[in-house]
Amino acid sequence: MQKNIRASLVMAALSLSCISVAVQAQNSDTVKIGVLTDMSGPYSAMGGQGSVVAARLAIEDCLKAECKGMKIEVLSADNQNKPDVGVTRAREWLDRDKVEAIADLTNSSVALAVQKLIKEKGGIAMYSGPATGALTTTECASNGFHWMFDTYSQAAGAAAALTKLGNKSWYFVTVDYAFGHSLEKDASDVVKSLGGTVVGSVRHPLNASDFSSFLLQAQASKAQVIGLADGGSDVVNAIKQARSFSVGDKNQRLVALLVFLSDVHALGLDAAQGLVYTDGFYWDYDNDTRAFSKRFEAQFKNNKPTMVQAGVYSSVYHFLKARAAAKTSDWKVVSQKMREIPIHDVVMRNASIRPDGRVIHDMYLYQVKSPAESKAPWDYLKLLSTIPAQQAFRPMDAACPLVK
Repeated sequence: MQKNIRASLVMAALSLSCISVAVQAQNSDTVKIGVLTDMSGPYSAMGGQGSVVAARLAIEDCLKAECKGMKIEVLSADNQNKPDVGVTRAREWLDRDKVEAIADLTNSSVALAVQKLIKEKGGIAMYSGPATGALTTTECASNGFHWMFDTYSQAAGAAAALTKLGNKSWYFVTVDYAFGHSLEKDASDVVKSLGGTVVGSVRHPLNASDFSSFLLQAQASKAQVIGLADGGSDVVNAIKQARSFSVGDKNQRLVALLVFLSDVHALGLDAAQGLVYTDGFYWDYDNDTRAFSKRFEAQFKNNKPTMVQAGVYSSVYHFLKARAAAKTSDWKVVSQKMREIPIHDVVMRNASIRPDGRVIHDMYLYQVKSPAESKAPWDYLKLLSTIPAQQAFRPMDAACPLVK
């Protein structure tokens, strides 16, 4: 009898303990955000640890305003530019760690794998690093938001401007995976729509070290423009080697379709001067961008933010504002709230979210200054023109089921 009573008391105590743990878990309600990026590969300078710094700055700003009293935590991981690695970590975050939103997602193949995952499992993804347009066309999702740029925005600015100036024949040197293919296609479509021609292309592996054969093929094509459809350390290496082989001199123009401020910094103005490219953020645009960039620089090795890192700041801040307004962790409610409230921060201008998940905003056509024109550290770019939000991005495509 006494044994039964003791057993009953033990069971009751265990039951109360479980209830107590459950209540504590409910009361903790920490909002977790994961930054999934390239920490060590060719895209680490444009995203990487700088994206984690940008996310923390967004949290810091939101806690002073809309997010007062909230508990917010940042997790980060290296996707190694491998879809299987990226999607495995994203799945662990969603299932085990109860991460509510994933940001950056540099690398198009990784991004597309994660987009499929969140369609299946829920959660929210905010893409600042990948460029593939499929995220808002065939693979669009109600809980996936393409934040900063894509292959169309990069191709439309530079390719259109140069073709209109009479540079009608193009040859592409392209990184051989989804991002490069998409960038080449979008640039080619723009060139052809304006009466230009594409005389050929060659593809190279990701993270290549020797571009000599690819560049010499491009030079031999006699095309007026050699378009580099790659990014990160690939575009830096390609431009350096092009200069050493005199590729792109005289009767040919060398154009990089996706360049980041970190690439210009790595190249130096002697090698990069004269490059024309499209960007979504430049630290010296106005007082707001200068103030934000000064804070970022102080926390990240004296580097100015790239548009990927600035996009992480904007997307994380907007998610947190929506999360605070929704007062729930339900991703469906928070996703809808993200679409309802205006995007307003120090990074974006004239921004809004379309039904297909594409965040549209003003983009800018910049030219890299010569060494003589630069007056201070990081004074690299001069603004040629502003591309209005409605023109900067591809029109909505019926291939996306969310487009009615």
